[in-house]
Amino acid sequence: MDLLRAVAQPHIKTDLDEVRIGSTVRVHIKIKEGTRERIQVFEGTVIARQHGGISETITVRRLSHGVGVEKVFPLHSPLIAKFETIRKGRVRRAKLYYLRGRKGKRAKVKEDI
Repeated sequence: MDLLRAVAQPHIKTDLDEVRIGSTVRVHIKIKEGTRERIQVFEGTVIARQHGGISETITVRRLSHGVGVEKVFPLHSPLIAKFETIRKGRVRRAKLYYLRGRKGKRAKVKEDI
């Protein structure tokens, strides 16, 4: 077990404490198209955070033209350029899967002051 931890330790990012459940985040992803590389931005609400260590992931949800879109991002992936926290949400649950069935203002998360 210590060997796995020693191999994964250099790849773990340390500046990720701002990514919390209920927060609205902007994820900058590196996209490779042929020989070119560009940054694509995905903005939404963090509805879940799973696993731990090097394999930790977050699920980000947003509405795009009235359709719910969810993406799962590995936190420690080298393809993730950065996470920006737009606003901090105040929630009382670890998983916000109940937002999937809500529309409009009911799908919002209260802001933490």
